[in-house]
Amino acid sequence: MYTFVIQVDRKPGLSDPEGATTARALHDLGFTGVEHVSFGRTITIDIDAENSHDALATVESMCAKLLANPVIEHYTIDATS
Repeated sequence: MYTFVIQVDRKPGLSDPEGATTARALHDLGFTGVEHVSFGRTITIDIDAENSHDALATVESMCAKLLANPVIEHYTIDATS
């Protein structure tokens, strides 16, 4: 069993409405030092594979086909085991 943690974030320069709304709300609450807020998602996947190379290749394929939108997002994959 192999475990991977995938971090998906918006590509630099693209709008992040959730982050902008949160930044404004933090300012309204008195947190005036907040310069920037961005949201992403973290996905943890446990996968059964013959070896770590095959497991990573499968997770990369999952990211390309479903887990991340390559037009507006980028992702990183970290193995935890």
